[in-house]
Amino acid sequence: MARKDYYDILGVKRTATADEVKKAFRRAARKHHPDTGGSEEAFKEVNAAYEVLSDPEKRAQYDQFGQYFPGPGGPGGPGRAPGGPPPGGFQNVDLGDLFGGVFSGFGGSAAGSARRGGDLQYDVTLTFDEALRGVSRKVEVRRAEECGTCHGTGAKPGTSPVKCPNCGGVGHVTQGQGLFGFSRPCPRCGGKGSIVEEPCATCRGKGQVVRVKPVTVNIPAGVAGEGKIRFKGKGEPGSAGGPAGDLYVVTHVAPHPYFSRDGADVLMDLPVTVTEAALGATLTIPTPDGAKVKLKITEGTQDGSVHRLAGRGVPRLKGKGNGDLKVRIKVSVPTKLSGEQKELLKRFASSREDEDVRAHVR
Repeated sequence: MARKDYYDILGVKRTATADEVKKAFRRAARKHHPDTGGSEEAFKEVNAAYEVLSDPEKRAQYDQFGQYFPGPGGPGGPGRAPGGPPPGGFQNVDLGDLFGGVFSGFGGSAAGSARRGGDLQYDVTLTFDEALRGVSRKVEVRRAEECGTCHGTGAKPGTSPVKCPNCGGVGHVTQGQGLFGFSRPCPRCGGKGSIVEEPCATCRGKGQVVRVKPVTVNIPAGVAGEGKIRFKGKGEPGSAGGPAGDLYVVTHVAPHPYFSRDGADVLMDLPVTVTEAALGATLTIPTPDGAKVKLKITEGTQDGSVHRLAGRGVPRLKGKGNGDLKVRIKVSVPTKLSGEQKELLKRFASSREDEDVRAHVR
């Protein structure tokens, strides 16, 4: 079977600089590392290619002969094949540095590492006015907190957790040998590096208890339905000194009898009579902030026309000022007429016999 070209494996040209080779190796290693779902065989090829192309002498020999011969001076000398364990064993290879922190479990202990607390999410239903003006709400948050009996150790008072005998207290175990050993969380201690032999009776060895605690959240003015607000640090507490998670409040806004939302703008359908639309009128209408304003309907106003009242909408969450109030005219046609009213309309219609409102659709 044909030997694979090291330059092709890393995806670089034969003129690539040492820095370009290193960057290409990092990308390929991340892609093919078994801990991220890659192929172990491909990962071995990537390591073999980098081991040769990153060394000027090995690379020169590879460029000249098309392959690298282990050992000083070429074939037959002592050494190791590309991709095998480096001198001193795998423990001398800093994969945490090599992968830029992607595989943080390598080269160091996972035991006792700080962990961020979990995030929480709650739904809150607001009235239209509450969403418009903003409101403070108490949310009953159910979250895990540090056990007050054992102070988070999980061990019975007077005792302490002991070093995990399976991983020796480091929190992870290594599968395989040499350069291709892969670190996994210890199955015995779950990555903590310690186990509890006599568990706390209050938390049953978990170190945390679940409590329901009221949390006051300030919901800003102008929130919309299905909006998500983040309250930093109000989620579950972290462990081993880690930061607390966040609380996310999802807002739901109940419908209003005549107002609706379009972003920061508020929409309202305003019924007017036929005579008001035809002759014009000045009407008093409500606004979302509770005030009353005058709206002038001009003579000959058509059904569906929109009047915009600047700044009478909802406060903008990201930006300054308010949106607008958009008033859409809905001409209300009477459904019940007296005989006198019908006669008046007939006389009005006969006076406009020359008017053809449908000329454009013929």
